[in-house]
Amino acid sequence: MTIQYAILGYLSWHPFTGYDLKKLFAESDYFYWSGNNNQIYKTLVLLQKEGLVRIREEKQGNYPTRKIYTITEAGLMKLKMWILSEPQLPELRNPFFIRLAWSDLLDAEELSNLLSMYEKELIGQLAMFAEKQRRGIQHPARSKREEFLWKMLAKNWTANRENELAWIRELRYQLSQKWSDNR
Repeated sequence: MTIQYAILGYLSWHPFTGYDLKKLFAESDYFYWSGNNNQIYKTLVLLQKEGLVRIREEKQGNYPTRKIYTITEAGLMKLKMWILSEPQLPELRNPFFIRLAWSDLLDAEELSNLLSMYEKELIGQLAMFAEKQRRGIQHPARSKREEFLWKMLAKNWTANRENELAWIRELRYQLSQKWSDNR
């Protein structure tokens, strides 16, 4: 994911501090990002130098001054140009697949335990996501269409995890039918 465009997208919703943006990324199920917090702040500085965001400082009494970032017209234009660019297909990078590729080194019980752990993780993710949805995930809803688009993002996220869950169950079933006790 390009952090710069995700930040511009969030700022197109409304102004945020760097800390607020960090929380949004940490809590997001849609925008997986593995960078560190410094990368958010470095990107905000870069966006400000490029004239894509403005900074407003807000005094807080005895606390440090808050920097609130707002997207500029140039930032909105850059975001829109990126949105209109050719879409990229998702990259499937699942570290579990690397483990699975070499899992023939395990005995039947060890392999079953590995698959069981993965299945439980998927079930847990689905349950947590459902709870977030029930509580009302924080996202922009500036229009009915935007609200619909975010609901479709949720549907896609859920469908992907449910598909992965069905796949792991099928894998476990096939293994139990064909290789119950031996390799």
